[in-house]
Amino acid sequence: MIDIVATFIFFFAVIDPIGTIPVFIAVTRHLDERARRKVALRASLASAAILVFFVVAGELILTAIRIPLSAFQIAGGIVLFLFALSMIFGEAKPEKEVKLANGGRDMAIFPLAVPSIASPGAMLAAVLLTENDRYNLWQQAQTTITMLAVLVVVLVCMLLASRLHRVVGESGASIISRVMGMILASVATASVLGGIKDYFGI
Repeated sequence: MIDIVATFIFFFAVIDPIGTIPVFIAVTRHLDERARRKVALRASLASAAILVFFVVAGELILTAIRIPLSAFQIAGGIVLFLFALSMIFGEAKPEKEVKLANGGRDMAIFPLAVPSIASPGAMLAAVLLTENDRYNLWQQAQTTITMLAVLVVVLVCMLLASRLHRVVGESGASIISRVMGMILASVATASVLGGIKDYFGI
């Protein structure tokens, strides 16, 4: 049995549903309500497909190219840490990805599904939290279900985007994104330390 609450918080931090709201509003500002719902649903389904792919095939790809999972865990932790630093000190996710909204043709895929929802951090998390040597099939299934539950939260946030944005605002979304960055930095540090321990057999 996995720690469902911790796993949910981890995926919530890397996916950042609240930070997706300003991005969604930016890319759908010229659409009617029905079209917005279609974009939200398509973005959620595309994100789910991408992340489930990494759950199923991520470790297989690493094995095929002979990269130890501990090395990937260290590298992934470093990438997650840099990603977290960009959330804390750089432009927050809503500010950065809203700028991408103006140039995308298929707004449901870019920038909504990738990189806003199925972010690089989320892809890494999908692999690291479903390691075959560390988790059995039932635990991997629990992790996948928890990940999909976070994506349901993302979908609900997008469907209620206008109302939530009025409550949270741009500043609120930015603050939440930075808090998620702090949580993610802590998780990334633990990932690096765990990878070093596994690699050197400490």
